[in-house]
Amino acid sequence: MSHPTRNPDTRTLATVAHTAFFFLLGASLLRFLLRHPGEPRTPWIIALSITLALLYVLGPALGAAPTARRLLWLGLVVTTWVVLVVLAPSFAWCAVPLFFTALRTLPPRAAVVLVALLTGFVVIAQLKLSKSFDPNLLLAPPAVAALATAVFVHMERQAQAQRELIDDLIRTRRELAATERREGTLAERQRLSMEIHDTLAQNLSSQQMLLQAADRTWDTDPATARGHVRTATGIAAHGLAEARRLVHDLAPSELADGAGLAEALRALGAGPDIEVRFHLEGTPAPLPDRVQSALLRIAQGALANIREHSGARTAALTLSFLGDQVVLDIADDGHGFAEPRTGAAERGHGLPAMRARVRQLGGTLTIESTPGEGTVLSAAIPLEPAP
Repeated sequence: MSHPTRNPDTRTLATVAHTAFFFLLGASLLRFLLRHPGEPRTPWIIALSITLALLYVLGPALGAAPTARRLLWLGLVVTTWVVLVVLAPSFAWCAVPLFFTALRTLPPRAAVVLVALLTGFVVIAQLKLSKSFDPNLLLAPPAVAALATAVFVHMERQAQAQRELIDDLIRTRRELAATERREGTLAERQRLSMEIHDTLAQNLSSQQMLLQAADRTWDTDPATARGHVRTATGIAAHGLAEARRLVHDLAPSELADGAGLAEALRALGAGPDIEVRFHLEGTPAPLPDRVQSALLRIAQGALANIREHSGARTAALTLSFLGDQVVLDIADDGHGFAEPRTGAAERGHGLPAMRARVRQLGGTLTIESTPGEGTVLSAAIPLEPAP
């Protein structure tokens, strides 16, 4: 039987049982001294009572687990009590607290057997004290023993159920924490992949295109080639700043130092051959950092797609504040495509990353495209109403 003292109810029952034992032992000794003054067995009764009290005091120090020392201690306590009852049957009622001690120390079956033996000994002692047959003396001790055993077993089962419930809760909490860590890791990996795609990968792609253009015109038009190289150098510096900020998990460099989203969007470009225009509609309102960062990354990703796939000459960014939402439209005059959901535009990481960013903020991403007439990408993100 497991140690139940961690349960508050069991601790209370243990305290009551210990107090009752010493009270019954003292009352039994006092009764014997008053009823049998000057008898030769009196010193033995007093010595055995003190011995039993001292042995009982040692019990809590040995713990409740059925170790060899604990079992030896229980055997000494029961033996001392049996000798006392043989010499003075009035000590029989000390058996009630001993029931509890046996139930706490022994395995269930062994404890029930010992309780039954102690109960039988109590019945014999009480019948010995009685001058005539009394049915109560025959029935009361078994009833008390059965009640004490039932109360203890019920409390032990409740304590065991509580321990199992606590173990289940702890195990569930650990599993939930592990799941949250895994989900957090996956979300962070997705976030980093989007950040890298929208910053470093796009910068490197722009540098490659500029350097290739410089290589083609190096001999025929050195001034233009040097301009491409200078532009690529500036993009490389910007990419280095983005990499450092990405390592420190800071906001996009375009939004650093308090720069607003409109200013950051107005400064974006799509390469030397594409003209990018910016329009602001509505009354600007303060936007959460997450929203600003997401819209800026979406704009960067869209411009990268325009540069690499559309063949456009112009692109337009429109930031609209509509009260309950903010909308970013990116339009180009490129060749467009027929199937925006399953066609070429869905390959790679660009559009999936945009959709993921908008979805995380509870918004929607729509794409309208017609072959030969360009493409319009629109990201709408809801805003909390002002207090």
